[in-house]
Amino acid sequence: MILSLDCPCLVFVPILVTCMSKTPQEDSVAVIVGGTTGLGLSASRALVQSGWKVALLGRNADSLESALSELGDAALGIAADACNPGAVPELIDKTVTSFGHVSALYHVAGGSARSSGDGPLHELTDEGWHRALDLNLTSLIYSNRAAIRRFRQQGKRGVILNMSSVLGFSPSPAHFATHGYAATKAAVMGFTKSIASYYAKENIRANVIAPALVETPMSERATSNESIKSYAQSKQPLDGGRIGMPEDLDAAVLYLLSEDSKYVTGQVLSVDGGWSVSEGQLKG
Repeated sequence: MILSLDCPCLVFVPILVTCMSKTPQEDSVAVIVGGTTGLGLSASRALVQSGWKVALLGRNADSLESALSELGDAALGIAADACNPGAVPELIDKTVTSFGHVSALYHVAGGSARSSGDGPLHELTDEGWHRALDLNLTSLIYSNRAAIRRFRQQGKRGVILNMSSVLGFSPSPAHFATHGYAATKAAVMGFTKSIASYYAKENIRANVIAPALVETPMSERATSNESIKSYAQSKQPLDGGRIGMPEDLDAAVLYLLSEDSKYVTGQVLSVDGGWSVSEGQLKG
């Protein structure tokens, strides 16, 4: 049977395409460790716009106040250091008191220990190593432990999203030779896969997002360096070759935290502008 455009049995149904989550998010609550600036704040905005409630942890009280003022009644938070093992449990307790439960944890907090002595291995100081470890791995293990305990106590599914970096598996020796940082970011991936495997039977998921160079307060050294900016044009060639912006990660965060990804665990998603598949050209 051949149908023509004049055939009365042809009906054209418009399809509405949206980038928002297909799953209603009104009852979803995310704890965001490092949610008051940069990548965390951008994700907080996107989540609230999608119907989530968010609970933020940040070290700087002024940044926290600013974020809460912007996000309104859908947000709460505390000012605390994620390296303190009691910080995230305190925030989770406050979240449950106010919002009833916790659906997800997004651990963004971390940073460079360059000023403490991180660098090439032969220059790495003990202080630099311990600072990198605390900032990027120990704090994350503390927050993940608190979230897992709460998910199990609630007796229902939950999801964790951890922040790594392409430097954990795709080095850049000319511009980013901080070997303590790279080690901790690689460890985040191994740790997350391990807990994803162990807790899958309880419907608790854990995934990793791995960005390349993104414009944030932490990356100011790199993003203000003309040599690095030139390198990034070829190392991150997507969208004209540019440094990433925090909002470039938001859609991936929304997907990995929502029920749309309920069959996904133990995965590492690189949102890197092409970094991990590009050579990158060093300028002479």
